[in-house]
Amino acid sequence: MRLKNVPGAKEAVAESNLVLHTKEETEIRLADKRAVPLFLEIGMGKGQFIIQSAALHPEIQYLGIEMYESVMIRAIQKLKRMEKTPDGRPDNLRLIRMDAREICDWFPAESVDRIYLNFSDPWPKVRHAKRRLPSREFLNRFRAILKLGSVIEFKTDNRDLFDFAMGEYEPAGFSLLYFTYDLHSDTEAMKTNIMTEYEEKFSLKGNPICKYIIEKK
Repeated sequence: MRLKNVPGAKEAVAESNLVLHTKEETEIRLADKRAVPLFLEIGMGKGQFIIQSAALHPEIQYLGIEMYESVMIRAIQKLKRMEKTPDGRPDNLRLIRMDAREICDWFPAESVDRIYLNFSDPWPKVRHAKRRLPSREFLNRFRAILKLGSVIEFKTDNRDLFDFAMGEYEPAGFSLLYFTYDLHSDTEAMKTNIMTEYEEKFSLKGNPICKYIIEKK
C-alpha cells in the first residue's frame, strides 16, 4: 500500500499527548482503568469510526492502533479540532502507533473486550496472505489478548478478502455469530452501525459492505 507522505507527521505523532508512545505508558493507562471495558480498532485509518464510537460510549475505553504516522496525524487533527467544540473531544480514547504483529507484546493476555477490523488492507497477492488482519495468523494473536467470549467485528467492501476471512476464523479458535454480504441492507444491524471514511466512500459508489462478528471460543 502506497501512502502519501505528510510533512511533519512523524514529529507531530511523536509529540502528541493523545498518543501512548511506549508499552509502559499503555500499561499505566490500562492499570488506571482496569474495570472499564477495553475496545481496540486495529488499523484505525483517519479515525472517524473510533472517534465517533468513543464519543457515543464514554463508559468504554478505546484505543486506536495505526502503524502509519501519515494516516494517524489525521485522527490527531480531528481530535484537536474537537477540543474547540462545546462537547470537547472524548477523553476515553487514546492512540498507539504500532505494527499489529506486536500486539501481544503491548497487551496482557485476556485484557481486551472487543476488536474492530475496518476496511483492512486486502494484500491481494497470495504470498502476502499472512499479512491480512483477518488471517488465522493475526487472529491467533488477537485471540491471545481477548477475553473469553469477546468478539472481533470485521467490515470490508472487498469480497475476495471477506471470502478469505470466512475460512480463517474457525482454525483460529473463533465461532461465527453474524455475517452479511450486504450490511447496509440489514436494517437492524444499521441501527448501531458507525461508518468509517472508506465505508462512506465505497457505499456511495454502490459497493456492498460485508461484515462478520466472531467470538472467541
